[in-house]
Amino acid sequence: MVFLRLILFRKVKKLKNFFYRLHFLHIIEKHIFLIIILFIFLPLVTSYSQNKSGTLYSFDNLKVDTANAIPLQSIIDNASPGDSIVLKPGFYSGPVTIKKNNIVLDGKGKVVVSGMFKTSVFFIKADSVRLRNLKIINTGKSHNRIDCGVSIRGNYNVVENCRIEECLFGLDVQKSNHNKVLHCEISSRTENNLAFKGDAIHFWYSKYNTVKGCYWHDVRDMVVWYSAENLFENNKGVGNRYSIHFMYSHSNKILNNEFYNNSVGIFLMYSEETIMVGNTIMQSNGVSGMCLGMKETSSNQILNNRFIYSAVGIHIDVSPFVPTKINTIVNNEIAFCGNAIQFHSNQEGNLIKHNYFHDNLEQVTVNGTTASRNKWINNYFDDYQGFDRDGDNIGDTPYRLYSYSEHLWTFKRNVKFFYGAPILAVIDFLERLAPFSEPKFILKDKKPLFKWEGLE
Repeated sequence: MVFLRLILFRKVKKLKNFFYRLHFLHIIEKHIFLIIILFIFLPLVTSYSQNKSGTLYSFDNLKVDTANAIPLQSIIDNASPGDSIVLKPGFYSGPVTIKKNNIVLDGKGKVVVSGMFKTSVFFIKADSVRLRNLKIINTGKSHNRIDCGVSIRGNYNVVENCRIEECLFGLDVQKSNHNKVLHCEISSRTENNLAFKGDAIHFWYSKYNTVKGCYWHDVRDMVVWYSAENLFENNKGVGNRYSIHFMYSHSNKILNNEFYNNSVGIFLMYSEETIMVGNTIMQSNGVSGMCLGMKETSSNQILNNRFIYSAVGIHIDVSPFVPTKINTIVNNEIAFCGNAIQFHSNQEGNLIKHNYFHDNLEQVTVNGTTASRNKWINNYFDDYQGFDRDGDNIGDTPYRLYSYSEHLWTFKRNVKFFYGAPILAVIDFLERLAPFSEPKFILKDKKPLFKWEGLE
């Protein structure tokens, strides 16, 4: 500390007399030292926080020793309900079936459990079982059997701080409630291409489950079917087909997740009353690329999310399905997308309010005639051409969106290949200057924001 003060003293020596006269020198020194301390210790604090939120063990240097595999089933058979088993470091063979309640199995980050390429690795057919700090590998190859790292057929079970890899499916949860999957890393078999991989987690008729702090990558999908009131929070999905696909699953919460480089971020199909808040979805590109898809779904709340750099930000297909059950799309940023919002038909009943539309090739497209039957209120559009003379941050004139040259690829999709070409720019300019045909009216926001000042 003395050495640091000496260095700082030399740096400010020329200004010392000035600061001394103002009696601020000791204050300046105190602030400088505070800044230095923050720069020294902040990375350590950040590193610790990241470590706390992820898998506690790396599992990278664990050996696969099939010749000296320890049968894990015999250890489980000798346990009693309520036992806590800390496994010795080593390589254990499965499959393993747990039928006793309240068993805790802890590998302390030094244990590999292999399914030996037979079926699933763990079959949990009990309640309140906890698997912790295990590396789980090598399931069978059957999609029909849903060969997975952990098969759950019970309630109040926990899979925590595990790495599940080279497993066709990560977890399969069927007709099971109140289970938790925490801080796990999940990937599928590397030998399979994306279409033939399994799902990270497969929920089927299961309620009140929690998936938190997990990271799934190089899997096919993460599916939630006929499963209500589950929580998905602080997860990360990269390089998959669907990061989460909901079907006939109501009242789920999707909070503060990050999904990158997937074909589809989140898809809500026939699923109502979803709460989706604080998620970031990026790079959903390709022919079917979209950050959020909504098909025949109602009463959803899409709030404070970021949909960035994707083919489509939000795709809306017959949603809301029940006209009186509106979808609320508020305070979202939709940017750098081919289409910010794409309507599959002349849909009505969505409230689209205070969203941030910027740097998109097209703000809103409609495969039908118009999107004006939805409520557009106080959105910011970076292509708004108007003024704010009274300074209330509301445009003096409504934002109106028409389709001019875009109308060409409505009839011939291949024309879109020339998007941005000089000839289309000329055609678009001439259409706006003196339309050869009546442009297609898309939407009107009566009170658009003039400047974006952040979320409400």
